[in-house]
Amino acid sequence: MSLSNRLRRTPDRSGLRAALRGKVIAITGGARGIGFETATQLFDAGAVVVLGDIDDEAVGKAGADLGIEGFGVDVTDRQSFDAFLTKVEDTLGPIDVLINNAGIMPVGDFLSYDDALIRRTYDIDVIGVITGTQLAARRMVRRGHGQVVNIASVAGRLPTPGLTIYNGAKAAVIEFSEALDAELEPTGVRVSTVLPTFTRTGLISGLHTNSMVRAIEPEEVAAQVVSIIARPRVRVTAPRSMAWTHANALFPQRMKRASRRMAKLDSMFLDYDHDQRSAYSRRIGAE
Repeated sequence: MSLSNRLRRTPDRSGLRAALRGKVIAITGGARGIGFETATQLFDAGAVVVLGDIDDEAVGKAGADLGIEGFGVDVTDRQSFDAFLTKVEDTLGPIDVLINNAGIMPVGDFLSYDDALIRRTYDIDVIGVITGTQLAARRMVRRGHGQVVNIASVAGRLPTPGLTIYNGAKAAVIEFSEALDAELEPTGVRVSTVLPTFTRTGLISGLHTNSMVRAIEPEEVAAQVVSIIARPRVRVTAPRSMAWTHANALFPQRMKRASRRMAKLDSMFLDYDHDQRSAYSRRIGAE
């Protein structure tokens, strides 16, 4: 399926390229998964794309594979993030779009979480997003235009046993982004959020999804990121059919409990394959 066909209710292929052509777009967490696929689609659509990742070797290889720049960045370190943005602008010009994609997803029962992992999750998934948004937005406001796209999750709308820390982090990103978009819109700068459902990346390794909890491919998430850049909005889910999650807070608790049991969300993130997830857990510092 072509990119233009995947982007329903967005400009056609020529319109998409016109909206993205020449835009300088920086992506954190760009060495793999959603970040790398987003970079691929944006590059194919005519944007000038730069990858950032804490894994210097992986981001260098990913950049070389696409024929674009790839720089190291630690989103938990303000100086590192600022240096990354400066390097992008010195190399390719003013940043039009920053995509805060870097994130980790620990799972398991709350009482067993290590304090260091809790802090690391919020340092990356929340503070890193806020830091990058502020650093980029300051540059954009001076120029009178720009966009920050923050990758959140439908988990920020669906409180789930075994995902407590991640739920809280992504809920924070969603509300922060909407509040800041309202604050900055008069300046010409937009802040948008993309909320993917479970995506086939390392984040869901070892988890037992089922027919009621469909995992999607990174390409589908990336297509929605491209869409929201081509036509800026406050937020969009990936897939669009998950937009009902925005109303989840209005549902009665009895309905929520029943739906969690039916979809096995009451146990999916508590009872998982530790061996299959071990490589990802080590990478994020959960083991």
